[in-house]
Amino acid sequence: MLAVFFLLTLLGTLPVWGQTENPIRKQLDTYRNQTLQEKLFVHLDRSFYVAGELMWFKINYVDGTFHQPLSLSKVAYLEVFDKENRPVLQTKVALADGSGNGSLFLPTTLGSGNYLVRAYTNWMKNTDPDYFFEKPVTIVNTFRKLELPVLKDSLAYDVQFFPEGGNLVRNLPGKVAFKMVGITGKGIDLQGVVLDQDNDTVVRFRPLKFGMGRFTFSPAEGKQYRAVLTDAAGKTFTRPLPAVQEQGYTMQVEEQSQDQLRVTVKTTAPSASLVYLLTHTRLAAIRADEQGLRDHTASFLIDKKTLGEGISHLTVFDASRKPVCERLYFKRPERRLTIDAKLTSGALSTREKAVFDLTTQDETGKSALTDLSVAVYRLDSLQPAESGDILSYLLLTSDLRGGVESPDYYFRATGAEVNEVTDNLMLTQGWRRFRWETVLQSDRPAEAHLPEVNGHFIRGKVIHPGTGQPGRNIGSYLSVPGKHILLYGSRSDKEGRIHFEMKEFFGPKDLVVQLNPKDSLFRIELQSPFHDRFSASRLPVFDFPTALKEPLLARSIPMQVQNAYYRENLSRYRLPQVDSVAFYGVPDEKYRLDDFTRFPVMEEVFREYVPGVMARKRRDGYVISLLDTPHKQFFDGSPLALLDGVPIFNMDKVMEIDPRKVQRLDVITRRYIVGPLVFDGIISFTTYKGDLAGYRPDAKALLADYEGLQIPRDFYTPRYDTPQRSGSRMPDLRNLLHWVPTLKTDGQGKGQLEFYTSDEEGTYRFMINGITADGRAGSRQGTFEVTKVIK
Repeated sequence: MLAVFFLLTLLGTLPVWGQTENPIRKQLDTYRNQTLQEKLFVHLDRSFYVAGELMWFKINYVDGTFHQPLSLSKVAYLEVFDKENRPVLQTKVALADGSGNGSLFLPTTLGSGNYLVRAYTNWMKNTDPDYFFEKPVTIVNTFRKLELPVLKDSLAYDVQFFPEGGNLVRNLPGKVAFKMVGITGKGIDLQGVVLDQDNDTVVRFRPLKFGMGRFTFSPAEGKQYRAVLTDAAGKTFTRPLPAVQEQGYTMQVEEQSQDQLRVTVKTTAPSASLVYLLTHTRLAAIRADEQGLRDHTASFLIDKKTLGEGISHLTVFDASRKPVCERLYFKRPERRLTIDAKLTSGALSTREKAVFDLTTQDETGKSALTDLSVAVYRLDSLQPAESGDILSYLLLTSDLRGGVESPDYYFRATGAEVNEVTDNLMLTQGWRRFRWETVLQSDRPAEAHLPEVNGHFIRGKVIHPGTGQPGRNIGSYLSVPGKHILLYGSRSDKEGRIHFEMKEFFGPKDLVVQLNPKDSLFRIELQSPFHDRFSASRLPVFDFPTALKEPLLARSIPMQVQNAYYRENLSRYRLPQVDSVAFYGVPDEKYRLDDFTRFPVMEEVFREYVPGVMARKRRDGYVISLLDTPHKQFFDGSPLALLDGVPIFNMDKVMEIDPRKVQRLDVITRRYIVGPLVFDGIISFTTYKGDLAGYRPDAKALLADYEGLQIPRDFYTPRYDTPQRSGSRMPDLRNLLHWVPTLKTDGQGKGQLEFYTSDEEGTYRFMINGITADGRAGSRQGTFEVTKVIK
């Protein structure tokens, strides 16, 4: 419900255009209002690394429609995958006020190759993994022999064909777009020809840019078609064209004028009478139109002003409201953020302070308070210039399936050619973040994954060890042993599923997860919080030219020097401020045992100075009762007994605790609720060290090492602000000069960036990404030179 409420707030003043009260539009409206779309953008400090370096990242968390920073989900999951989709690194990152940040150490156990960084929230697991943020990076391990894969001819080229609207139909002319990709994942230039089964030439084609292009033809009755392609070496190969339908629909989108689009729908279906056209931009700016067919043709005019910026979907429905054609259209943004960065000094030397004055404005020149992230690194032949910023991701690549080559091109270039290249991209990589069959369902099932609005979910399952059957309606307990008393409760559903909501859960923890012994027939299994499904994208084949071996060595040496001389500085963390109060708050009664006469057995402690606790020994063991203070009578059931936060269900074990190892005893003298679990009071023992003082949890308890949310690492940069520091003989070979995950400009759009250069001369690049509270995004990148100081 929180997700729905937040989305309704965002959509409160949303305009909707259309000529008719279309039921399809109504259903899309309903779907949009009930389904919050989330997006993550990850700013990485670089895209090329050597094993042993740190990867720094900033996560921007926004809604998928308006791109305004969100505060709903509190956790993001970031992973690094190898070419086999095996996770080699995983971390959980705290989100607050629309962002989060962290770092990953790239261990020397990693092999050299291309890797994929992806990020998502728990709520985003309900969508296709193609919706997750993904970015390829290269990691080279200089401590291992470089082994390159043996390339096979069959992997050399990937050529695909995409009819406009999705269909090739007999006797209906239409555009066919194509995409040609090589082993590096980049577009290639092949010459092609379409032949029919009689080897007659139908049309010749070749790409315009980035391996993409288009041609037009009309499939004739009784004909079969194939494409024959020829590469630069004269090698030829054949690819089939998509199957031709005997009956169906086609759509064509053309520029009617500078302000209008014309959408033409044709069909060979004999009984077709009318069609609907529905357009939307990321589920907003929805327009629905209806046209009757004349001579099996319908034509629609769309005012471009009614389309949102970025990618819009145009979907054609037949009279029975079944989607029959779809394609995308891209509208360049006018609403954007401008970031200016000026170096205050004309030139920089090694070990010199660099100061950049920053200014952020909207498209009208008005100052814009902005959340920025900044990376400053040395350019070399290993590290390519970054392509793909927060603006191109939010408005372009995040709404397309697969990788987009040089996404900045579509925002910076202008002219007829870039318009055609952009349209080719829309034709070849179209997809949507939802299924129409889901939208058109009258009764949609509940989402499987909830947003983590308070903290990380630890999930598990209660099962019978013999049969594997789920345990239903069984209470479970998760505790984190220590002086900070943390306890979480859950009760299994009909599938045996349990989950614990972990608020402010940072760093590595020892967990004790257990059931009450009365449910001893069952056991608990914890489940990974990371998603086990993957997108359709594939990493390019790893290739490393021998000419780059010397630059690689030059990159490896600074990494080793940094790790040898600055290990302590590189391992400083900022511990988040967390609530240290026990989960039950301030106890009703608190006893520091050192303030009282020490007794050797717990029974005497209760009897002498804890009057609200009554311990009685019976034939079958001890029974402990607690005084219900509000009602002035003893509870019928036993209280929840805790030792350093770990429940002890056997009262005999409670009485065996050595009081001399207990520092404090807290008592809750009222009924207490932990999640779905209810207790007749609480008695909580805390040892001096918070280490259970030798107590061993029940043998059936699950003991687990668990990594909570990442504790942020401080980025280290030395200061050369005194002659003594500037003259230090400690080598400074940093090639990543500075990393700032959060830098905010003020109300006048002003900010300042300061750092010191290293001992490495050369060309350096700065990359700045930023976003405002109202969803304006932008970036700025540039270079500067650092020269060697001659002494």
